[in-house]
Amino acid sequence: MDYIIEMLGITKEFPGIIANDNVTLQLARGEIHALLGENGAGKSTLMSVLFGMYQPEEGVIKKNGQEVHIKDPNDANHLGIGMVHQHFKLVHNFTVLENIILGVETTANGFLKMDKARKRVVELSNQYGLRVDPDALISDITVGMQQRVEILKMLYRDNEILIFDEPTAVLTPQEIEELMKIMKGLAAEGKSILFITHKLNEIKAVANRCTVLRKGKYIGTVDVADTSMEQMSEMMVGRKVSLQVEKGETQPGEVILETEGLTVRSKATGKNVVDHVSLSVRAGEIVCIAGIDGNGQSELVYALTGLIRPDEGTIRLNGKDITHASIRERNISGMGHIPEDRHRHGLVLDYSLAYNLVLQTYFTPRFQKSGMLKFDAINDYANGLIQKFDIRSGQGANTVARSMSGGNQQKAIVAREVDRNPDLLIAVQPTRGLDVGAIEYIHKQLIAERDSGKGILLVSLELDEVMNVSDRILVIYEGEIVAELDPKQVSVQELGLYMAGSKRGNQA
Repeated sequence: MDYIIEMLGITKEFPGIIANDNVTLQLARGEIHALLGENGAGKSTLMSVLFGMYQPEEGVIKKNGQEVHIKDPNDANHLGIGMVHQHFKLVHNFTVLENIILGVETTANGFLKMDKARKRVVELSNQYGLRVDPDALISDITVGMQQRVEILKMLYRDNEILIFDEPTAVLTPQEIEELMKIMKGLAAEGKSILFITHKLNEIKAVANRCTVLRKGKYIGTVDVADTSMEQMSEMMVGRKVSLQVEKGETQPGEVILETEGLTVRSKATGKNVVDHVSLSVRAGEIVCIAGIDGNGQSELVYALTGLIRPDEGTIRLNGKDITHASIRERNISGMGHIPEDRHRHGLVLDYSLAYNLVLQTYFTPRFQKSGMLKFDAINDYANGLIQKFDIRSGQGANTVARSMSGGNQQKAIVAREVDRNPDLLIAVQPTRGLDVGAIEYIHKQLIAERDSGKGILLVSLELDEVMNVSDRILVIYEGEIVAELDPKQVSVQELGLYMAGSKRGNQA
């Protein structure tokens, strides 16, 4: 085989953990090669070594059969290697065009020359079907569009080896389909693509070959066409994983959460982003809010959890009006919240895992006395949760949250919220960016909470999750609840039509 990149025997260590343990990866010219593994398996670390962000302790990297030394991302760029990171590296108050040329600007007498750059960006976006507005600010465009900007950044630099790190974690089903087409188009043009993921159906859809890592070790490379999703998931997790969600019939009880006419207006446009939403969640049921990203889900959750004040309407928790209650009052009254942005609203990234696990309870007598924290009690509690919820971290309770893999950060939030034993758990995209093992685990936690009589409000963009986990589906479109559906009675296609606003049902 004609390999454009070979990573041979790569070992990379961090304090307390060997992230890559003698890993070999060979990328053939013009192929889409998937890199599959659980969260924390070492996928992103391996790609960061290839992109020059980390230096390996051992191993060799070759390009076109010649050994190369990649000291930093600039070296990687000179070798034609580009990377779209899982958390995009864009400057939010710059335009699309400014972001694309950042670092490789054309100047004359100290002034930026934008005309040629603009022409080239427009040509590239037409050639690869990446429609973007060069003058739009990054802060004003959707996540799917931001990803196109990242891809155009690589193409603008003439990169021939493209690394995509979890590229679909933040996209809607329609955007994912679009991205798959773009990737196939890039490979057809002769680009070689490394595609980090843990979504087996995406590997089946686009990849030629797949290399599997588990706990930092190389497990094997397979031809995607000849390998089933079950086989791949077993290689990745080391045991058989149920790709189906198993749950019994729901037994709904008392109403736990109720909203009436809840309305949130946009500060910028004055439009209702949440438009007179009335809904209820009962004990022992999972109610899912389904919709395409940007239809008011985030604002609805912010209003329910106290992150923003609603403009109209009421929120009742266990019959008590909490419309104007503080976040702490809501937490104490029985509300748990797994936020959609784990970095912004879920964790204090520079705190230790132990501190993150007591963020809502540090002020209780269990963890403080006379205003002084009880460090032993906090550490014992954290160690208990690490054990119970299988949170993997290099230095246990002392691990800085920022250094943990996305899946383990998410497990920490789930552990913290579930262990507080709330009556209502609001879970917003709880499995976003997680592997099949972690997804199976979090779904089991949600169903266990439901079965123990808790009310769960799930907000999800993953149609499989919406269909498999929920007992009742409320479709949100432009801030309104446009349909209440039974997952057993509705097809994915029909759900998609409601989500796109081309079909309306009976109001919930």
